[in-house]
Amino acid sequence: MSDAIKHECGLAFIRLRKPFSYYQQQYGTVFYGLNKLYLLMEKQHNRGQDGAGVATVKLDTEPGIPFMHRVRSAAPQAIGDVFGKIRDEISEIEKYQPEITKYPGLMKGHVRFLGELLLGHLRYATQGKSNVELCHPFVRYNTIPARNLAMAGNFNLINADELFKFTQAEPGETYRNSDLAAMLETVHHFLAKEDEVRRNGLDIKHILKQAFSMFDGGYHAGGLIGSGDAFVIRDPHGIRPAYYYINDDVIVAASERAAIRTTFNVGENEVHELMPGNALIVKNNGEYAIEQILEPKERKACSFERIYFSRGNDEKIYKERSNLGYNLSETVLKAIDNDLRHTIFSFIPNTAEVAFYGMLKGLEDYLNKIKVERILSWGKDFDEAKLSEMVNRRIRIDKIAIKDVKMRTFITADAGRNEMVQHVYDITYGTVLPGVDTLVVIDDSIVRGTTLKESIIKMLDRLGPKRIIIVSSAPQIRYPDCYGIDMSKMGDFVAFQAAIALLKDHNKEYILQEAYGLCMELQRTNTLHAQNVVRNIYKPFTTEEISAKIAQIITPAGINAQVDVIYQSIESLHKACPNNLGDWYFTGNYPTPGGNRVVNKAFMNYMEGKNERGY
Repeated sequence: MSDAIKHECGLAFIRLRKPFSYYQQQYGTVFYGLNKLYLLMEKQHNRGQDGAGVATVKLDTEPGIPFMHRVRSAAPQAIGDVFGKIRDEISEIEKYQPEITKYPGLMKGHVRFLGELLLGHLRYATQGKSNVELCHPFVRYNTIPARNLAMAGNFNLINADELFKFTQAEPGETYRNSDLAAMLETVHHFLAKEDEVRRNGLDIKHILKQAFSMFDGGYHAGGLIGSGDAFVIRDPHGIRPAYYYINDDVIVAASERAAIRTTFNVGENEVHELMPGNALIVKNNGEYAIEQILEPKERKACSFERIYFSRGNDEKIYKERSNLGYNLSETVLKAIDNDLRHTIFSFIPNTAEVAFYGMLKGLEDYLNKIKVERILSWGKDFDEAKLSEMVNRRIRIDKIAIKDVKMRTFITADAGRNEMVQHVYDITYGTVLPGVDTLVVIDDSIVRGTTLKESIIKMLDRLGPKRIIIVSSAPQIRYPDCYGIDMSKMGDFVAFQAAIALLKDHNKEYILQEAYGLCMELQRTNTLHAQNVVRNIYKPFTTEEISAKIAQIITPAGINAQVDVIYQSIESLHKACPNNLGDWYFTGNYPTPGGNRVVNKAFMNYMEGKNERGY
């Protein structure tokens, strides 16, 4: 993706079901659980680079012995930093007590993070702050074991303020805007109430029903309780992804199927999707159950997971990304008037590569069809040279764009910084016939269009193509997201900029004022969640008109080539990703009322000149 909207958070959960002596004997190490947690987190490294954290719980500890521990880091290589700290602690113990490594029970007593329950997290700071205090897991300590709670997750909640009011929590400045702090306080509120009335173990299902019925948002969250119980839960629309794997040795959950498969070397069918509204509940004796906590609603699994966020080594995601490219091939052929002789195809590295191969397959299918038709039309009127020329025709592909190592600059002035940004990508020279060839370059999506304008199009134009066509494997991003992706400011979206520009071109700026007035009235009546007002801004224009205006916006001054933009259609997106139909950032169809409130608030911020998030 040229316009990085960064990645989401990633969750990793492990419950060891056997004594530590078993893992030492079976796998040669008492640190089997920690090793697997490290791998599970590294295999989801794509989901967050701003921070990482680990929490563990030890079972059956003596009274007064600490049993819940946590370590977090906001260092540049946060996963390595977290596990480095754990490794340093282990090394210190081994240095002074080398014989202790032979005794798993003693190791458990001396190594803080050698617990049977493990919870790991990778963070992308949607709140715009990367300080370590906001890294997951969050922990609520208590002198009563069953009231200790550690939580982490991949989510955004829209109603955090209401939750703080309900629990009467005073989070302080650092945690006031933290969704996890609001979630933790709410779950802990019901956990404490449950512990007051029950003496024969906690009813985790009952706690989760009460707490999670209050949350408005998309979530995949996990929790460890001091009693030795644990849970992993998914929102009722299935917005955020969640998977689990269970055998006699372990119970595992993570944000991505492929991460579990690689870490534990298991087949696709052995890793299951945690269905919407369900929770994986693990009791302190190692027994587990999949329980329906909330009534499942219309499935709105995030389509951006399939387009971009999740790792592409999952076979289903790979196929879907390939299909996204394939579905665009017919539109691309129409745009170039089927002139494959004078068109070069490429992609913006690196995540658009799979969609590129899918588009290439569609182009090859077309070319092969033409070859057969032409050869049949010749009858017997051909020779070896003519036949060979036709059979050997190929789609012209080249690796035009090259992404260099992430460049940093000491230049602070805007002009100097823009000059440096142009060189984040580089080109392969000598690939284009100047003034004749068309360049078709595919990207995952176009969010802001800034990198295209400041770097990529300028770079491609240096090759001298007659025309540059930027193809997006995703539809136009028109609306904010509020369920886990940090896209919350209307003015950032190039599609919204295009709609505003078109309103000005057609003397219809009054539509903006009408929309703003309606938002103000909805806010006055406390019904800002009732409808998506921003849709009215796009209504006067076709998708093609907005795409054409976007092409104008992202074309820098002084470019010689004609620049066009082609977007995936909503229908083709759903055809390629049939099980992930969450498309609110494209269509404005939010799965929860809070989404409408966020988009309207984001629009009001834009109209009022406020550069802040819509929630």
